[in-house]
Amino acid sequence: MRKLKFFYEKLYIMITILSPAKKLSPECSVNGSAYTHPIFLDQSENLIEILRSFDPIGLQSLMGISQNLSELNWERFQSWTSNFSPDIARQAVYSFKGDTYTGLDADTLSEKDIIFAQDKVRILSGLYGVLKPLD
Repeated sequence: MRKLKFFYEKLYIMITILSPAKKLSPECSVNGSAYTHPIFLDQSENLIEILRSFDPIGLQSLMGISQNLSELNWERFQSWTSNFSPDIARQAVYSFKGDTYTGLDADTLSEKDIIFAQDKVRILSGLYGVLKPLD
């Protein structure tokens, strides 16, 4: 007799993937006490070294962004550091301010919601690769 496999016999995990936003929060401080570090931080550091060699016009061409955004990113790249401290960093879920993140409204999420998101949500980033919400 043939054994039937049912859906509930397997563990399925769904991960929600969010795209990054060009607009970032101007605040640079940790929201709450829980935070994690991006898994590809070493690679981000290497990428920053390369990006620092570009001037704002070069960044505008490379990234296909406006002059204002290229100047802003150039300034960010010059001051970027991989040494995390709560006064100069902010978790990803609170940092992005595009349409998706306005709808998400992370500031209203409970601690339980954030813990769930930390497990089930990933944010793609050109600089950091894949981020968890509290990275």
